[in-house]
Amino acid sequence: MTVTSKSKLTKGLIFSMAFGAAALSGGAMASAEEVNLYSSRQPFLMKPLLQAFTSESGIKVNMVYLKKGMLERLKSEGRNSPADLILVSDIGNLHNHDKAGLLQPVTSTGLTANIPAQYRHPAGNWFGLTVRARVIYASKERVKPGEVSSYEDLADPKMKGRVCIRSGKHVYNISLLASIIVAKGTEAATAWAKGVKANLARKPQGNDRAQVKAVFQGECDVAVGNTYYMGKMATNKKDPVQKEWAKSVNIIFPNQQGRGAHVNVSGAAVTKSAKNKANAIRLIEFLSGDAAQKIYAETNFEYPVKPGVALHPMVASWGEFKADKAYLSKIANERSTATKMVDQVAFNN
Repeated sequence: MTVTSKSKLTKGLIFSMAFGAAALSGGAMASAEEVNLYSSRQPFLMKPLLQAFTSESGIKVNMVYLKKGMLERLKSEGRNSPADLILVSDIGNLHNHDKAGLLQPVTSTGLTANIPAQYRHPAGNWFGLTVRARVIYASKERVKPGEVSSYEDLADPKMKGRVCIRSGKHVYNISLLASIIVAKGTEAATAWAKGVKANLARKPQGNDRAQVKAVFQGECDVAVGNTYYMGKMATNKKDPVQKEWAKSVNIIFPNQQGRGAHVNVSGAAVTKSAKNKANAIRLIEFLSGDAAQKIYAETNFEYPVKPGVALHPMVASWGEFKADKAYLSKIANERSTATKMVDQVAFNN
């Protein structure tokens, strides 16, 4: 596996295995024994997965890590793009690439078998590979059992001054709001957004971990974040204080008596410009299989998209939960409405 980075924002994240003369930047030659990947998922996660694929298939993976700017890069490269497939986090990113006409449909019995229908595009334009839930992190000291059990509770006046959340414009929160639009309609979703804004302890800021830190420091009592951050904080050796943040909160899976917790995915898609389409499909099939799904679970505290794959023990310790069964393709179609809604209610102001 070869990995490099072309993003100006990712200095210092280049693997020591740099590209040689056949680097993607110059337009790689098509080969039956290679596949070219653009990934916004970090090298530390992708390296063991791609090495396992190469060991099994003999197909070399040339990966470019792009923290930002993938959509713009693919647009500028057009039909000459060397990328055979992309791998990104959040349904919003998959949706944006699809709407820009950068993806092509794939038919695969293996992908259909491995990935539940709600986590893949109905026409095969993209496929979810890992699942994460958007949950509520609640203070163990200041939130009583049962006091908060749903997303709707975050907008209840009883939570005034007690809620922390990152920017309403972040893709994670746009997808959450879009899921509420799908479940309850635009009027109810607007009321929810207004209610949460009224209950904020501070202006939306920081990332998901920063919200848990704020709960730990007493700035707020509850926060919204993705599940895998609990695992990252609880096992953080470089910044041990994050373990204390994690210990200070309980994970609450919202809406367990109703539609279930909103879930999102990281996923992959074959580009319209793919020169190695068959190898690209083969890589996605591998990533949806048992071996890769287990690596995902062990490396990044995510839920495997394929049913029946064992969870990381820490993830399993959070307990079973009911996930919202709404098709992510439907939720993605409401993201534009959700983005406008965030502005309409001045959520970030």
